[in-house]
Amino acid sequence: MQRHNVGFMACDVIADMHDFGPVQKKFSGWVQEGRIGGEKILLLKPATFMNESGRAVGEALRFYKLGTEALTVFHDELDLAPFKVKVKQGGGHAGHNGLRSIDQHCGAEFRRVRIGIGHPGHKDRVTSYVLGNYAKSEMDDLVAMLGAMAAEAERLARGEDARFMNDVALRLQEI
Repeated sequence: MQRHNVGFMACDVIADMHDFGPVQKKFSGWVQEGRIGGEKILLLKPATFMNESGRAVGEALRFYKLGTEALTVFHDELDLAPFKVKVKQGGGHAGHNGLRSIDQHCGAEFRRVRIGIGHPGHKDRVTSYVLGNYAKSEMDDLVAMLGAMAAEAERLARGEDARFMNDVALRLQEI
C-alpha cells in the first residue's frame, strides 16, 4: 500500500461503495464504469508507468470526445499533511511525474483531488518516502479518509468541490 498509489486506492473505494461495474482493460489502463448520483462516471487507473499516465488519460478523453473540464485526477500530495484532502482546479505538477505527463498530453486545466501524504522533511528522502508503504499505525486513518472521500463522491460528481472538502473533513473529525 504505497503512498504513491493513494489515488488508485481512492478509485477502488469509490467503485466499491457506488457499485461500479467490473474492471475492464481499456485505454492502456483499468476502467470501471458506474453512476454517482445522476452522473455517469468512468474511473481509469493507468497501467502505464507513472511518468506516462497522460497517454492513458488522453486516450480516454479523446475516445469520449471530452475536454479537461470533465477530468478529475486523484493523486498523492507531498505538500499536504497526511490524510488531508483538497480539491484544486488547474495548476502545476510540483514534480509529480504522473501530473506532469497528464499536463503534457491533455493540458493543465483539470480538477485535482490532492490527497495529503505529508513530506519526509528532506528532499533526499522524498522518493523512498513516496514509494514506501503506509505504516500499520496509519492504516485506520487511511481507511477512514478513503471511506469519507467515497461517501462524499456525489459532491465531486456535481462539481461541489468546496462542499466535498468540507464534508470529508467533517466525517474525519467524527472519528
